[in-house]
Amino acid sequence: MSRSGSSRTAGAEPLWTRDFVLAAVTTLFMAMVFYLLMTTLALYAVERFAASDSAAGLAASMFVVGATAGRLFAGNLVELVGRRRILLVCLGVFVVSSLSYFLATTLTLLLVVRFVHGVAFGIGTTAVVTIAQSIIPPLRRGEGTGFFGMSTTLGTALGPFLGLLIVDRSGYTALFAASVVASAAALAVALFLRVPEPVLAGEHRAALRRFRPADLLDRRVLPLAAFMLVMGAGFSGVLTFLSTYTEQLGLPAAASLFFLVYAGVLFVSRFVVGRLQDVRGDNLVMYPAIVSFVLGLVVLAVATGVAAIVLAGALMGLGFGTLMSAGQAIAVARVAPHRMGLAVSTYFFMVDIGTGLGPVALGWLVQGTSFRTMYLAMAGVVLLAAGLYHLVHGRSRRGQRPRTA
Repeated sequence: MSRSGSSRTAGAEPLWTRDFVLAAVTTLFMAMVFYLLMTTLALYAVERFAASDSAAGLAASMFVVGATAGRLFAGNLVELVGRRRILLVCLGVFVVSSLSYFLATTLTLLLVVRFVHGVAFGIGTTAVVTIAQSIIPPLRRGEGTGFFGMSTTLGTALGPFLGLLIVDRSGYTALFAASVVASAAALAVALFLRVPEPVLAGEHRAALRRFRPADLLDRRVLPLAAFMLVMGAGFSGVLTFLSTYTEQLGLPAAASLFFLVYAGVLFVSRFVVGRLQDVRGDNLVMYPAIVSFVLGLVVLAVATGVAAIVLAGALMGLGFGTLMSAGQAIAVARVAPHRMGLAVSTYFFMVDIGTGLGPVALGWLVQGTSFRTMYLAMAGVVLLAAGLYHLVHGRSRRGQRPRTA
């Protein structure tokens, strides 16, 4: 069969199957919980416990620190225990963790709850993303990953918007109640998932059971994941401090608008970007996305009105949002099917390190300078990271040409 005929056959493979949709809905509810709390916990720590800027950043990012710790073992656990089984266990912990915010009466207890909640999120999302990637037809990897990422995109829009709205109108008790409801919904939907588990060869199972440092992360994915660590650190400054920044500018409603526009632009781009990546190669998507991310950070740094905040949201939707899904498709394409869970956990492990440590470091930078300086500094770092992407993937044949070639 010719290459073009093969591509047409691959393109005809079904993408929107029952379990693909269920996995996406589960991810949506989990993402909503993440964004509900990530965009409000720094302010909560300040108002409830009189925390400093750096401590407030830690209260927000401790969730990601927990997720990072969980992902270190997630790849092995997902394949050893079973993808569906480990997902259901983690979602059970997710519900209990959401309930525990009501009992966190000190900053220390809040940090503990955030950490445990993050561990459950890290392992659980690794499981559900691995399930989705195992369902996506290999030659529609970019397209399928992009469409699956819409669930996170919707969570990106609804989570911050609802979180800030709930806190403004009803307070933090209602916010934590909403987190419990969304967590329970994720568990309820996941119960209906029916996905065949891969059969592991004896040597593969033995390697997973060792839990050696060399076996916890996939070396073929690590270079690209290191690039995404920098991207995650850059976006963490938006997630954690945007609401405080817009309040300082006298534009408190602009933060919600930012995330709505971010998600809307990203949603629309999914219909083009993933297919473009499959057909024309990774670089045609990745390099423009890096530039768009840089421009978004610069616009945010110089913003004086709502229009600039909205424009920054659009640019970052095309930028960081695209990088997340396109990078994930690249990472999974590098490994064999039985190592898919390990590839996913490696990728998100590095993203989480950037997202988790970013708010702490950026909180110190803000204390010594300003929010504007911080966003400009991150724009410079992200621009320099384009060179890292070129070294680890962009200059390769796979980056320049279609994966179906």
